[in-house]
Amino acid sequence: MMHPAHADAATRQDAAPPSVLVADDDEASRRFLHDALEALGARVTRCCDGPQALQAAVSEPFDLMLLDCRMPGSGAREVLASLRANRAAASRDAVAVATTAELAPALRAELLAQGFGEILIKPCRIEDLRRVMGLAPAYMRQLPVLDDAAALLASGDSATMIALRQLLQQELLALCKELDHLSGDTAGLRERLHRLRSSCGFCGTTALSAHVVSLQQLLAGRPSAVEQAMTRFRGALIETLQALDQPRPTA
Repeated sequence: MMHPAHADAATRQDAAPPSVLVADDDEASRRFLHDALEALGARVTRCCDGPQALQAAVSEPFDLMLLDCRMPGSGAREVLASLRANRAAASRDAVAVATTAELAPALRAELLAQGFGEILIKPCRIEDLRRVMGLAPAYMRQLPVLDDAAALLASGDSATMIALRQLLQQELLALCKELDHLSGDTAGLRERLHRLRSSCGFCGTTALSAHVVSLQQLLAGRPSAVEQAMTRFRGALIETLQALDQPRPTA
């Protein structure tokens, strides 16, 4: 039987910690986000207003930016618009997440259209932060390719897990052949990602699952960044196939 404690869940120790910018004028929110993100393995820089956040993002490359929608000087939308317009900015293409205490449906659509990869409602939970951290490429590089313990928990027993992974392997092989075509078919790609996300959840393909979520978010809010994300997704797909082809640990 598969031994979940010996899952292929080792973090890639040589990967640099993701760098995250937190901009919020509320001191309690800044402190919570800072401490929680550090606990998740990030290196965090804090700013208390829009101009300070923009200055930091122009001079330093961040993997992820959490920007409050209402800050003195300028809010998340103004900061991101200025940053994207500055070709010399170090964090011009960084993943941006808008944070807000209230969110009407119209505002959500507006924020996504303006290039935010996700919207985080405050107060938030650690799991919410873990989800948005998954949008940062540096964080995804630290994730295990296969997590046997998670797969065993989701599938119920080792025989079912093995069967589901065999089905996933066939799905990924087919997707490899279709990926070039899907790159030009946004609707088709969204549909395939939706189906793949469910399969990943049952099979413990942690890194690939994070790339799926990231690509889904970018298709919805940052189409200009999809090409690079597709390259990373293709790499994660191949890496997952290689891992699935290897013998797994047994008790």
